Amino acid sequence: MSHDHAAPIPVVRDISSLRLEIAGLRAAGRSIGFVPTMGALHEGHISLGELARSRGAAVVYSIFVNPTQFAPHEDFGRYPRTEQADVLQLATEDVCDLVYMPDAKEMYPEGFATSLAVGGPSAGLETDFRPHFFGGVGIVVAKLLLQVLPDFAIFGEKDYQQLQVIRRLAADLDIPVEILGGPTQRESDGLAMSSRNAYLDAAQRKVAGKLNLILKDVIARIHAGDKPEHAAAFGFGELLTAGFDKVDYLEVRDAETLAPVKDTSRPMRVLAAVKVGATRLIDNMAV
Repeated sequence: MSHDHAAPIPVVRDISSLRLEIAGLRAAGRSIGFVPTMGALHEGHISLGELARSRGAAVVYSIFVNPTQFAPHEDFGRYPRTEQADVLQLATEDVCDLVYMPDAKEMYPEGFATSLAVGGPSAGLETDFRPHFFGGVGIVVAKLLLQVLPDFAIFGEKDYQQLQVIRRLAADLDIPVEILGGPTQRESDGLAMSSRNAYLDAAQRKVAGKLNLILKDVIARIHAGDKPEHAAAFGFGELLTAGFDKVDYLEVRDAETLAPVKDTSRPMRVLAAVKVGATRLIDNMAV
């Protein structure tokens, strides 16, 4: 099913057109894979479409910078928006059959009054620093999953806590969509790919490249017999020594529930959020 590289991808901006296009794909016998994004696409986003393609699905990407997950002081206004380049990249890479690009009025029409409270894996970590975040993510993802109703949706593991919150949300609300994680894509020095990396100057970029190495050190210490909380405390100090301006958290958690580790025989995850200058970076790895 490969397209001509220059073949344009249909772009729809409203729910009724979206459902019409998806009905057409389903009528042709295709299963539907869904990759929700906020645009400013990079290789990490493309890898999720490749994963969806590898399952034989028609792939729908959404591009929507969701206002409800940004606090007033955050970077909603300057978050990179590159719609035309994004659609061109999806066409060139041949990972997408349909782009859904709603605006805020389509997603949150006048009179919109519903919010979602997500618990469980949303406790702590990001929520301690961005208490509004998962409520905003929860409502937009629930809406997108119900608008597209794909067979499966793929979210990047770089946002690991978000992935676990969405898994919980889909299960709790009986949304009949399989939630999959796509492996974190990294730059040559190991920095997790992120649209926000574009904010870093050369000196900051050098510091940022040390984050993944320190996470690996934490994991090595746990494998050598260190208690998870001791290894995490060591890593926290190493981040400050490495030149990060602020460490929001570096913690080892239960990989499934994201609760503090009580049983080290269960899978664990090390998660961190740091600031370099004004730019906030997150990363995580399986222990």
